[in-house]
Amino acid sequence: VPFMAIIYVVFCVLLLLFNVTEIPHAIMTIVKGAFSPAAVTGGIVGSLMIAMQMGIARGIFSNEAGLGSAPIAAAAAQTKESVRQGLVSMTGTFIDTIIICTMTGLAIVLTGAWQVEGLEGVQVTTFAFQNGLPFGATVSSFILMICLVFFAFTTILGWDYYGERCLEYFSGGSRGSVLAYRWLYILAVSIGPYMTVSAVWTIADIFNGLMAFPNMIALIVLSGVVVKETRSYFDRHKL
Repeated sequence: VPFMAIIYVVFCVLLLLFNVTEIPHAIMTIVKGAFSPAAVTGGIVGSLMIAMQMGIARGIFSNEAGLGSAPIAAAAAQTKESVRQGLVSMTGTFIDTIIICTMTGLAIVLTGAWQVEGLEGVQVTTFAFQNGLPFGATVSSFILMICLVFFAFTTILGWDYYGERCLEYFSGGSRGSVLAYRWLYILAVSIGPYMTVSAVWTIADIFNGLMAFPNMIALIVLSGVVVKETRSYFDRHKL
C-alpha cells in the first residue's frame, strides 16, 4: 500500500506541476460548483441531499472512517498503547482523503475529465492522466493501471481479512466456516468485473451503511472509555 500510494502521489504531483497554471481555475470551478446559486436552488429540490449522500458514501469508501473495519487490522498491530495505535490509524484518513483524493479531484477538474460524457469510474482518472501528463497516453495509462492493480489487489486481500476475522469471532474459530467464506469470496470477486459500475457502487454503499450503523452505536456506548483512555495516555505522555 505505501508503494502504491507513493507512486500515485508522485505522478499526481507531476500532473499538477505540468498544469500548475490551471490549478487556481480548477479550485474556483470546484468552489463555484459547490456554492453557486444553481447548486443552492438544486439543493432546495433535493439535489443537495443527493450530493451529500454521494460525497459521504465515497468518503467512507475511501477512508473507512466510521465503518469499524479498519480497526480490525489496527487491532492486530504490535503495540503497548491502544491510543497510540488509534492516532497512527487516524493518519490514514488524512493521507487518503485530504492528500490523495484532493490531488485526484484537482487532476480531474483541471484536465476537463469531469466534463467528458460517457466516462465513469476509473475512466475519468485515466482520461485525466492521459491528458495531463507529458508521457503519452499509453505510458500514462500504464502508470495508472499499475497503481490500480496494487489498489485492487490490496483491497481484495484487506476485505477478505476483515471478513475472516469477524467470522472467526462469531464461529468460535471454526476453520470450516472460514474456508467456506473464502470460496464464496473468490466467487464474488469473479462475478464483480461483469457487473456495471453503478451496481457495484450501490452494493458497496448498502453494505458500508450496514456496517456503519452498529459501529456508530458501539462508538456512542464506548465513548466514555475512549475519552478516559485518551486522557490517561496523554497525561502519561506529558510526564
